[in-house]
Amino acid sequence: MPPVDTIYALSTPPGRGGISIVRVSGPRAAEGALALTGHGSLEPNRLTICNIIHPVTRSMIDQALVVFFRSPASYTGEDTVEYHMHGSKAVVSVIYAALAHLPGYRLAEPGEFTRRAFENGKIDLTEAEAIDDLIDAETEAQRAQAIRQLSGALSDLYEDWSDRLKHALAHMEADIDFPDEDLPDGVGGKVKPELGKILDEIREHLNDNRRGERLRDGIHIAVIGAPNAGKSTLVNALARREVSIVSPQPGTTRDIVETHLDMGGYPVIVSDTAGLRPEQVGETGHDAIESEGIRRALKRARDADIRLLVFDASMPEADRHTLALAGENSIAVINKSDILAGSAKELSGLEKTDIARISAKTGAGMKELSAMITGKIKEIIGGRQGPAPTRARHRSALEECAESLSRALAAGQTELAAEDVRLSLRALGRITGRVDVEDLLDVIFRDFCIGK
Repeated sequence: MPPVDTIYALSTPPGRGGISIVRVSGPRAAEGALALTGHGSLEPNRLTICNIIHPVTRSMIDQALVVFFRSPASYTGEDTVEYHMHGSKAVVSVIYAALAHLPGYRLAEPGEFTRRAFENGKIDLTEAEAIDDLIDAETEAQRAQAIRQLSGALSDLYEDWSDRLKHALAHMEADIDFPDEDLPDGVGGKVKPELGKILDEIREHLNDNRRGERLRDGIHIAVIGAPNAGKSTLVNALARREVSIVSPQPGTTRDIVETHLDMGGYPVIVSDTAGLRPEQVGETGHDAIESEGIRRALKRARDADIRLLVFDASMPEADRHTLALAGENSIAVINKSDILAGSAKELSGLEKTDIARISAKTGAGMKELSAMITGKIKEIIGGRQGPAPTRARHRSALEECAESLSRALAAGQTELAAEDVRLSLRALGRITGRVDVEDLLDVIFRDFCIGK
């Protein structure tokens, strides 16, 4: 095995603050602490006030709280030291220079502490991803999902399926490899009901309307409508700040303008789009830019999780292009209700669409509209509370696992079924990072006492 470097990096945000924490992990972490503090032995898991001394110039860098975590009882599973310094760029810069002088030390690469935690068996891949999600969480729903995943909700579910598949495969392998032993007849074929049960559970897990991915990445809301219907004013009202340029001139918004919001604890991405004039799509010259904006608006409307269809209440007729986009996950927003109630207040063909009457300019009706949007999000997310796949790679591996199990159930020979079960195990193992079927032998010998 190649020698393991001792790595260091700032674990708190860079810049000015009350505290900056520099983390060190690796075989020489304790040795480095002795060089910088002069303490012969730091008591594990206890903060100690120390003067931090530069190992070359012997000048004092700072007075800090230092804590030592002895392997394996640390985040990375290695000896780890944390230096809780005063939070200035100058202090961090000097301690970096001091650590660089220590033999076997180097600056950590992005994510290297968490990677070492994974490699040392402290966490699996789903828990490593949860740490990243928790750091990036901006809403309560994102925080709660990341905490569930970090606590092992996903890995426990996948490990349960993996253990049951290993047990089934062990029986099948025993049926294949030990035909002369005193085993029950057809023991390999008797595991198929269990395989079918696992397959049903995986399919149910996947049938969640991409809840986990949507919570992690954000619910996409497209604001759609005719030119000058008040779309940009509505987006600014939802964001409570100036996100989009507002002008009485039609065609002001030509590209999609996105803003990330927290609505009822859920992450949403609201897209302001160009005014709908589909008959203009394909125009050339000066109008080509607006034409491209309309094309993008129509595509965003098709791809969005929720569509806010904005109608101008002062117009004699409701815009037919906007009406054509109505659907189950749409909300018809009758804007400018403070000016004039034209025929747009009575909209036909929207029986399955919620209707909100607002004035984005004065704020009238905005509270009710926000409640409607939150209700739509809850419908999309659903009421299920169990763990959900949070990344596309989870879903891809689970679909591959389900496909292999389907083939195993349809296979006529135990040998073919066993190979497909083995493939399903590998697909599951890629999610958690634990691709290992060597313990099949333990199951075989425990259950069947081969060679007794």
